[in-house]
Amino acid sequence: MGLFSFLTPEIAIDLGTANTIIYYNDKIVVDEPSIVAIDQNTGRLVGIGNSARQMHGKTHENIRTIRPLRDGVIADFKAAEMMIRGMIKMINHRSRLFPNNLRIVVCIPSGSTEVEVRAVRDSAEHAGGRDVYMIYEPMAAAIGIGLDVEAPEGCMVVDIGGGTTEIAVIALGGIVCNKSIRVAGDGFTYDIQAYMRYQHNIKVGERTAEDIKIAVGSALPELEHAPDDFIVRGPNIMTALPIEVPVSYQEVAHCLDKSIMKIETAILEVLEKTPPELYADIVNRGIYLAGGGALLKGLDKRLTDKINIPFHVAEDPLHAVARGTSIALKNVNRFSFLMR
Repeated sequence: MGLFSFLTPEIAIDLGTANTIIYYNDKIVVDEPSIVAIDQNTGRLVGIGNSARQMHGKTHENIRTIRPLRDGVIADFKAAEMMIRGMIKMINHRSRLFPNNLRIVVCIPSGSTEVEVRAVRDSAEHAGGRDVYMIYEPMAAAIGIGLDVEAPEGCMVVDIGGGTTEIAVIALGGIVCNKSIRVAGDGFTYDIQAYMRYQHNIKVGERTAEDIKIAVGSALPELEHAPDDFIVRGPNIMTALPIEVPVSYQEVAHCLDKSIMKIETAILEVLEKTPPELYADIVNRGIYLAGGGALLKGLDKRLTDKINIPFHVAEDPLHAVARGTSIALKNVNRFSFLMR
């Protein structure tokens, strides 16, 4: 068995809309933005991950940056395959893997259609996966947070990623009821871009809007520990002259309000469908927040006040799903909910 496991390296991939994280030997070996830069003339990969993100919005006509995943699913099959293959090669630089003989566990959104699941499986197989298993994101998040998903007790997880927000009630190793909505980190970024354009007459790119969200992103207009205003520099839409605008967290809370309300409505819809016995468990234990969106300042307090159930932010929300996928990889034979 030792020889067999040496010949079949095992990796866990959290294939996210915003970031892709790969676990190998219980360690994060790759944590890169899900973006590739491709040479238009040759079709060759020019950059991947951070190097491609630095090129994003700054390319000339010969180079194109592509985000292969949109709303949690593969939008560009060829670019996704190149990205997975390239990121697996990144591990190869650090340790000797056999790239065409891998056991891979990949996590997918709980609302994925058969076609979308097939696209993920094919991409993983073309990138060198011999055994490819899949796990739903909220299930992976629950395992990563440290919840016992096989216990006869209900737990509820809200995973706010880049493309989708996954809400699920889990008990006895299965998803009892769930909802996947396409309002998440990317939606927040577009809200900020639109707000800056209409409110301040300033044009900002995706990267700058992302920086604003990280620095002063808030779900509440009143915070105990208020962050400093973020200075945004860019061209005035009317005159094309450079301007400087300070952005406060109150403004960001105002512009994200509608998107956060959609997440609140989706959580209430899932709670409506929850069987009463599990509902009681959830009220006792609280609801867990994972994913990058959980880092939005004041989000847990806003949701707790709105829904009257305590919300807890996971210890390391960004890596909860990847950590859960890695634990699932070690228990492939025990966890019956893994899909082949």
